[in-house]
Amino acid sequence: MSMRNPAAGKTAPANRQRRRIRPAGVIAALLALPATITGAGAVTPVPDAKPAPWSDTLGEDFRPSVQLIAGIPVPVKKRAVPEGYVAATPKLVLYSSLPAKDYFGAANGPAPLKARSIGSYAKGCLAGGSALPADGPSWQVMRLSRNRNWGHPELVDYLEDLARDAPKVGWNGLLVGDLAQPRGGPMTSGHASHQIGLDADIWLTEMPDRRLSREEREEISAVSMLKGPLDVKGADRRVDPRKWTDTRARLIRRAASDPRVARIFVNPTIKKALCDFETGRDRAWLRKIRPWWGHHYHFHVRLSCPAGSVGCKNQNPPPPGDGCGANLAYWLSDEPWVPKNPPKAGEKPKVVKKRPMALAALPQDCRKVLTAD
Repeated sequence: MSMRNPAAGKTAPANRQRRRIRPAGVIAALLALPATITGAGAVTPVPDAKPAPWSDTLGEDFRPSVQLIAGIPVPVKKRAVPEGYVAATPKLVLYSSLPAKDYFGAANGPAPLKARSIGSYAKGCLAGGSALPADGPSWQVMRLSRNRNWGHPELVDYLEDLARDAPKVGWNGLLVGDLAQPRGGPMTSGHASHQIGLDADIWLTEMPDRRLSREEREEISAVSMLKGPLDVKGADRRVDPRKWTDTRARLIRRAASDPRVARIFVNPTIKKALCDFETGRDRAWLRKIRPWWGHHYHFHVRLSCPAGSVGCKNQNPPPPGDGCGANLAYWLSDEPWVPKNPPKAGEKPKVVKKRPMALAALPQDCRKVLTAD
């Protein structure tokens, strides 16, 4: 027979009543608490108001670029640039393996160094270059957008002297093509030479009686002296008598007679015309006239290395004689012009792309030219 505890039986209902929780009482107790809640040794503040917008906490340099006006995004007016502020120029970093033309083609002005032609005509650079003015009494510079009217001061002096004498031989004035980039070096396009400020192209088109506009100097083309194509078997490789004149021959003779000139490149057809033109005893200037590919729109003057240009390398002098003999006969034959294995009909000729000259290929002093400020 089991025994019941009378005391336990009486108190059980009372315990169940004490476990009941009234929600209304809990809420009232919470509302009566102070504004801070005390924890284990720490006090956490309760904000009195909503935090300010995040943009109000930022400095002027970090505010958003737009603001909302009536719900519409409107650009915020930027702060004015402080008077006298000049942005810092980033330091030029040179990598030997990169194409040299990218560095020299990006130079907008000359290296502020003593004038000096460095290296060879097709592997070098120019320090202290001078610009041939775009306009002179008897010359105009073409293709101004290229910024290639720079050269060693000796070249600029030579061109001004030649332009001054041009009217004396019946030529109204010079249209001058490419000289060099402000700091020389390999060009971004075109010439392999013209790197040390001693080369200049002079058009075989006479300067007009008026100043050409900048747009005209970009659009006008020089006139070819060729009679026809040269790469056809049995081609007539002579100048066109309707275009070529003795005045052009006299201009080139004057250009070659200057002692500063090392050689002048012309098309072989023009070399032949010059050989036929000179009937006098003095044919020494013809030695400097060298036949070469192209050069039927202009003649290419190259000066010898000026005094004081340490590290400038001259070409070997031309062979003795006037150059009107066997060597010229070769240039006027089919041999150098007619392809031995022409592409088949409908087949595109193969184009061999040359790897750009790396900066490492240039003389070491060309790095100083690039970094000079």
